[in-house]
Amino acid sequence: MTDSRERARKVLAAAGIAPGRLARVRPLGGGTYNTVEELRLADGAGYALKIAPTAPALRYESRLLVGEAEFCRGAAEAGVPAPRVMALDEQWLLMTMCPGDPWSESLSTAEQVSLRTELGRQVARLHQVTGPGFGYPSGVFGPLAADWRTAFAAMFDAVLADARDYRARLPRPADEVAALARSAYGALDDVAVPVLVHFDLWPGNVLVDRPGGGTRIGGLIDGERMFWGDPLADFVSLALLGDIRKDEAFLAGYRGAGGRADFDGPARLRLALYRAYLYLIMLVETVPREVGADHERWTQEAVAPELVAALDEIAEAGGLQRLLAHIVN
Repeated sequence: MTDSRERARKVLAAAGIAPGRLARVRPLGGGTYNTVEELRLADGAGYALKIAPTAPALRYESRLLVGEAEFCRGAAEAGVPAPRVMALDEQWLLMTMCPGDPWSESLSTAEQVSLRTELGRQVARLHQVTGPGFGYPSGVFGPLAADWRTAFAAMFDAVLADARDYRARLPRPADEVAALARSAYGALDDVAVPVLVHFDLWPGNVLVDRPGGGTRIGGLIDGERMFWGDPLADFVSLALLGDIRKDEAFLAGYRGAGGRADFDGPARLRLALYRAYLYLIMLVETVPREVGADHERWTQEAVAPELVAALDEIAEAGGLQRLLAHIVN
């Protein structure tokens, strides 16, 4: 704890906060990549400190804290509750803390409907924030791209390279996955404006606050995996291992706040690409993170079939396109 306290004092000083005000440092659970600690000051104020790991990682995970800081900036611009950045370094990020606890299944049906509608409105506001180009703001794959197809192809190729390097267990060969994805990249050309995409909005990253006995969203957290891209990509983690089209409450809030959620053929094809990308990440990351047998089993039983379903949808769409082209010609 001495090392943690000394580090915390240095971070506070860098943020312009008197180190002598530090009262307590304690680890925060729930994260799967960065180390997260709560810094509590003598006056009760609290901050979250994220420390980048030094362990093996996937290619896109380089300089993730830059992405988180960018997400926080964008959320503030959109008026969406999220942490506020106090200071950023290559190895750590200091942020304010948001009120509430991670989304829980103990919420009543009425509370969940209300919160999902509110979440839809907030995500729609996030998607009104635009970036200077497409891709990860960390620069891990070079400068931001001028078009979404170029950016996403680099992102997808990188996780497949990780799969080969780590010899990850995939339900389909990496070369087959790559070929299927490339066959659908034409659909990405419909995306003309790079918007803020959180890409990790599963319930654990949505805090629920209970002021005065009611419920509201206290904050959207862990934005480290954000990128500038297609707003449709956020729908994958928002309906993790499921189908966002069945979430009527979320879609009502999203559309009511100006978000566009059309699921025509090209949109469904793009959504299948984004599902494939996220589920590939979830499968490949189990190797460098050295997850236990139980988590590995869950990933193969729950995630691998969803990757197969997304790839099959891409393949079916390609077959339909070839059939239509044959009929037209």
